[in-house]
Amino acid sequence: MKRLLIFGLLAFTITSHAAKVDTISIQSTTLNKVTKCIVITPTGSSNSSIKFPVVYLLHGYSGSYKNWLGIAPRLIEQADALGMIIVCPDGGFGSWYFDSPIDSTIRYESYITKELLPYIDDNYPTIKNKNARAITGLSMGGHGGLYLSIKHSALFGAAGSMSGGVDFRPFPNNWDIKKALGEYATNAPLWDSNVVVNLIDKLENKKLAIIVDCGVDDFFIIVNRNLHKKLVDLKIDHDYIERPGEHNKAYWENSVDYQLLFFKKYFSQGI
Repeated sequence: MKRLLIFGLLAFTITSHAAKVDTISIQSTTLNKVTKCIVITPTGSSNSSIKFPVVYLLHGYSGSYKNWLGIAPRLIEQADALGMIIVCPDGGFGSWYFDSPIDSTIRYESYITKELLPYIDDNYPTIKNKNARAITGLSMGGHGGLYLSIKHSALFGAAGSMSGGVDFRPFPNNWDIKKALGEYATNAPLWDSNVVVNLIDKLENKKLAIIVDCGVDDFFIIVNRNLHKKLVDLKIDHDYIERPGEHNKAYWENSVDYQLLFFKKYFSQGI
């Protein structure tokens, strides 16, 4: 395992809540830079005998590790109420959470799975078991949540997507994807092998607890419906939800509540 050097730990307690919010700075060998992350730990986390499950929340394109607390400040209360650690990593401006085969600076798949997860397990009171670990996110992060959990099934027991770009091939000129995969017209196989809708062929039923949702007025609604249909055709159990909503903060603030409850139920059954 690559050694991580911690450049600084800024820990502060939100006085109106019992949960603690840490902002950590990590020197990543994979990314060759310092990257930040927010970690929300519930009451009792200072008691070394109490361990908690973990939910990783991934941000969307052009976002950062700060986004989720801005979208859903209730996450601080929810960490306490649901008894879980919530981790909000930085996924770069447009990484899509995979390792680019053409740009060595885009390696967020390796960073999260090989560096961040071990660090969180080593430095926070986590239950070190895939059955106590979930990952989800919004938009680009929704793609990342499913992508990472399918490719790294030994690390995650549950995964979700909120307004996820689960198939970005219909948008070949958007969101810097061609920076990571090249032009679609000349690199179609690379694009095909890195979209979630194609990865689900690798899934075995009941090996991953899945929740997917998308607003009916979202520009990603069609690709999410296609993903749902393919999961049904493959007989892969999953929760799929469409609600009124667009690709915006109001939708994600509502959506994350449902996803955290889904993960809480999964943790209660699987630990």
